[in-house]
Amino acid sequence: MAMKMKKKPAKKAAKKAAKKAAPKKAIKPAKKVAKKAADPSSNMGPKPKHGEFMWNELMTRDDDKALSFFENLLGWAHDDWPIPGHPPYRLCKVGAKSSAGIMKMTEPEFPAQVPAHWCGYIAVRNVDESAAKIKDLGGELVHGPADIPQVGRFCIFKDPTGAVAALMTPMGGVA
Repeated sequence: MAMKMKKKPAKKAAKKAAKKAAPKKAIKPAKKVAKKAADPSSNMGPKPKHGEFMWNELMTRDDDKALSFFENLLGWAHDDWPIPGHPPYRLCKVGAKSSAGIMKMTEPEFPAQVPAHWCGYIAVRNVDESAAKIKDLGGELVHGPADIPQVGRFCIFKDPTGAVAALMTPMGGVA
C-alpha cells in the first residue's frame, strides 16, 4: 500500500525557502535605532585609548555664529542635542561621524571674563583617579569630576603651565 504525500502549496513552499535563505540577523526595533541616533556617543567611532585626545569642544557665547562659520568653512553638518534648562549642545558632524561639539556659555557657570575657547578632552580609564593626581603633579582642578548623561564622566583642569584641558571616561569605557 503506497502512502499518499501531501503536496505543500507552491506559495507556502516559496515562503519557507525564502525564510531559510534570509540571514539570521536581528532587526533592531525602530525605537532602539532612534535612541542610538539621538545618542552622541553612538556615532563617534571606536573606543579611544587611555591618554588619547577623544573630543574637541568649542565654548562660546554665540553658538549660532560659530556653527554657521564652521559649517560654511568646513562643510560640517550638525544635530542639536537638547539639555533641559540650557541652550542645545551642537554636535558637529563630518558625514555620519560626530567630530566636535559647540556649547553656548551662559552665566553664572561662565563669568563674562571667560573668553570663547576650544577645549580638548583626553580619554582616561577612571576620571576620579586621574583627577585626584592633578594637584600632586602641579596642576589645578577647575571643574571636579561630574557625569554627562549618555556620554560619560569628565573633569576640567589646568596643567602646571596654565593650559586648560579636560579628562573623560566615556560611557563605553576606553580601549
